[in-house]
Amino acid sequence: MKSLYECTSLNFSYQLDKQTVEALKDVELKVEAGEQLLIMGPSGSGKSTLLNLLGLIEPVQSGEIMFEGQAFSKLSEKEKNHIRRYKIGFIFQSFLLFEVLTAAENVEYFLTRQGLSTGERNKRVAAALDAVGISAQANKRPPEMSGGQRQRVAIARALAKHPAVIIADEPTASLDSKTSRDILEVLQSLRTQGVSVIMSSHDPLAQSYASRIVHIMDGTMQNGKGAGV
Repeated sequence: MKSLYECTSLNFSYQLDKQTVEALKDVELKVEAGEQLLIMGPSGSGKSTLLNLLGLIEPVQSGEIMFEGQAFSKLSEKEKNHIRRYKIGFIFQSFLLFEVLTAAENVEYFLTRQGLSTGERNKRVAAALDAVGISAQANKRPPEMSGGQRQRVAIARALAKHPAVIIADEPTASLDSKTSRDILEVLQSLRTQGVSVIMSSHDPLAQSYASRIVHIMDGTMQNGKGAGV
């Protein structure tokens, strides 16, 4: 199986008041293409920091990340922007939707940066909304939708980019158990479309939807274990 990510000796720290917080400590991680990887750990364990590094939201401070055989440290800003724009779909814990835009407009927003024609954008928006089962809410704005519906829009927005990987940071954190299960099933179904999924969570429900689970604690990667899907 082809490697999607290879992370070597990742360290990351930040200042909190006068204290230095070591968010990641010598993290080693390999992700294969087609995996549905779950990164588990309590709040403050380093999950979000790791995902931000994988998603090119935060710069690598120490160590190296290889993505599809390319070292992040060797890429220009233009090349990094290309990967962000075309290769990676990010789903944030707080959805980060534009409240003045409809669901369809939210999904389309980042497609405009890909230089796609109007027809192609409309086609992708419709397909993405249908894939997450929310076509009926296409013309609704986020304040008119439930938390689960908003999260589905966020997934559709990431999926419409046709990315190689979707990175989801605590996608069920604000949802009830039934809605959480629905969202996890949507994410799991993306594997059939050839999309890799890397998800962080401290929700035990997420474990049964992963092809592999790794644990992180106090910034240190623990021994991983497999999980059937």
